[in-house]
This record gives sequence, C-alpha cells and structure tokens, in this order.
Amino acid sequence: MELTSSAFAPNTDIPSLYTCEGSDLSPPLAWTGVPAETRSLAVIVDDPDAPDPAAPKTTWVHWVLYNLPPSTPGLAAGMITTRLPAGTREGLNDWQRTGYGGPCPPIGRHRYVFKLYALDTRLPVFWSATKATLEKAMQGHILAQSELVGYYKRTVRDS
Repeated sequence: MELTSSAFAPNTDIPSLYTCEGSDLSPPLAWTGVPAETRSLAVIVDDPDAPDPAAPKTTWVHWVLYNLPPSTPGLAAGMITTRLPAGTREGLNDWQRTGYGGPCPPIGRHRYVFKLYALDTRLPVFWSATKATLEKAMQGHILAQSELVGYYKRTVRDS
C-alpha cells in the first residue's frame, strides 16, 4: 500500500496552508494498493517530536479517522466531517476535538506522520475514540499499513 499527497513529497516540508500558520486545512491524501480483503481503512496523523524535537516527550495526535470504506481512494484537501466518506468515524485529537488540527510546533522542525491502515474488519463505533483506543481495536486486524512523513517549522511565534 502506498500513501501520498499532492501537496508535499515524502520527507519534505508541509506547505503552510495545511498548518496553524495557514488555513489549517487537512492536506490531500491518496492511496493505492489496498488489499482486496480490506473491510475498512483508518488514518492517524501524529507528531512524535512534541514538544521539542531535540528532547521529545510525547506524541501529539493531529487526526484520527476510522471505518473509511475500503473503496475510498483518498481524501481531498480541507476534509471536514460533512464531507467524509459515508460511514467514516472521527476520533479525538489531542486538542480533545474531532477533525484535523494542523502542524503548529512550539519549537523546532517537527515530523508529522500520516499513517494509513487497511483492516480486515469494520471497527465498533466508539463514543470518543482516541489514537490509543483505535490502536488497541486494530490489533490483530491490520492487513497492510503505509506512512507518509512531512515536516514543519513555524515561521511566526506567538508573542
């Protein structure tokens, strides 16, 4: 399985449009090679460099999606709840809300890991799914997975 974005190449900078310094839109994502036996897809976006890439202490979660139909070829830029493919569920990010929250690192250049999972099942609907909830539910059900890494460093600092 391959996960790509028309907005940035693997291991390059994410354009500011998709960050807190821009419009905070989710970038376009596309994938190919989904196994035929896939029953659902899941997407997790996180930052393993929080708060400081020189001394990371936590992984900050930016987006949690699950139960995407396996026929979904990707997600358009600026994906919001009302435009998600039918049946797709959203989990909570680390801002304790659903939806995409773009890169907004407090210091340094951070990695943002976009992860796609092909699952052999549809997951139960969780009232307030988190990355941890989803990862636990996916155990033993992952047929394939792919990652796309982008980077971002803020140019403007809050005063």
